[in-house]
Amino acid sequence: MPLSRRLVLAGGVAGAAGLSTLAQAKASPPAVGVVRLDPALDGLIAPDAPIETLASGFTWSEGPVWIADGDYLLFSDVPENRIHRWSERDGASVFMDPSGYDGPDASAFREPGSNGLIVGPAGSILMADHGNRAVARVDLATRAKTLLATQYEGKRFNSPNDLVQASDGAIFFTDPPYGLKDMDQSPLKEQAQNGVYRLAPDGGVTLLVRDLTFPNGVALSPDQRTLYVAVSDPARAVLMAYDLTASDIAASGRVLKDFTDLVGPANPGLPDGMVVDRDGRLFVTGPGGVHVLAADGRALGLIQTGGAAANCTFGEDGRTLFITAGDRLLKLRTLTRG
Repeated sequence: MPLSRRLVLAGGVAGAAGLSTLAQAKASPPAVGVVRLDPALDGLIAPDAPIETLASGFTWSEGPVWIADGDYLLFSDVPENRIHRWSERDGASVFMDPSGYDGPDASAFREPGSNGLIVGPAGSILMADHGNRAVARVDLATRAKTLLATQYEGKRFNSPNDLVQASDGAIFFTDPPYGLKDMDQSPLKEQAQNGVYRLAPDGGVTLLVRDLTFPNGVALSPDQRTLYVAVSDPARAVLMAYDLTASDIAASGRVLKDFTDLVGPANPGLPDGMVVDRDGRLFVTGPGGVHVLAADGRALGLIQTGGAAANCTFGEDGRTLFITAGDRLLKLRTLTRG
């Protein structure tokens, strides 16, 4: 969950054509549409593809996950402590309330609900649970929750934010302080760092990266050799890439894309959630909407969402991009697959 939910941010994108196009956008309110920065985008999004609003009225929508067995989408409203369900047939409804903290007094939390959601073992989802400060598994039929990890070295996590699972069952997740009231200054904060962790299938937790200010969205490359981490810090708004084959993962970190120069008053958002298509291209939420990047970080386009976008995922037949954007749930058909 970025600091920018209540900030107004702006920007442009590297490349002469991109800078020229986005400079025009700065003079007007945030737009909705697709900005093409590279001809390669035409192979990913049709020129006439519309951005549809499927539902609205949320406080801060996040963490979309497509449930193929049932053909529906789940997504979090983090401040409201709910998970919503959307399907073409039934529209939007409340799926789980509360989704995170279920105690009597939530005043210590800035955002007590679930955040990132991904598909788990058959019939379940995995959750970054702000309110319980945990990584959890939820049974879709019963809504029963199992906490998989709550601490590192005897100290509670801050508020796990987003997660991704590798083919070997390991879960990579970020742990910024966004769920806690006063965030880094919260008296509940036990971890000195805002870390990136690996939860092993046997339950062991390893701290991979400790030097990021606000690690947020996380994803894996298709070959699972690269871990991507978005940093939602307006002073250093970057997308990091880490080599998972390195003996020291943190030392292998490199800036794949720097969005810091885009931050400003016309384009809402900071680097947040993301999804990777089957060919390794990244769809990363950031200033102005969802940035479409080649695997080497080259900017291909910007899906303008008319406000801050928090996360995105592919669903339906694999070609539909669902975007959680503040108070709205959006949909865009693409020519690629997740």
